[in-house]
Amino acid sequence: QVQLVESGGGLVQAGGSLRLSCAASGRTFSTYTMGWFRQAPGKEREFVAVITSSGGRTSYADFVKGRFTISRDNSKNTVFLQMSSLKPEDTAVYYCTAGYGWPRPRYDYWGQGTQVTVSS
Repeated sequence: QVQLVESGGGLVQAGGSLRLSCAASGRTFSTYTMGWFRQAPGKEREFVAVITSSGGRTSYADFVKGRFTISRDNSKNTVFLQMSSLKPEDTAVYYCTAGYGWPRPRYDYWGQGTQVTVSS
């Protein structure tokens, strides 16, 4: 069982940056593939980024490539999403998720989400 708690969301102007964190409970964090998804009002949840258990490989949705960076610190059971050059269309609730597999992980655990609002 893994519990995920996101933090770092907030209100930022277009062009600004935010760093999201996701803290995981349990001693098996380093075995999980970790991902970030987001859901905007009235839209379906969509994939943002994913990182392998070791941090050796990452993958991004096309709409965030070059702007967002996913990373992890297995010694602190935490995964990060550094977001730069934010756009109003990045406004959404961002969710952290943990699972297994690559390149199409099966996600077993989800956090409660953190709101990111980008003003124009």
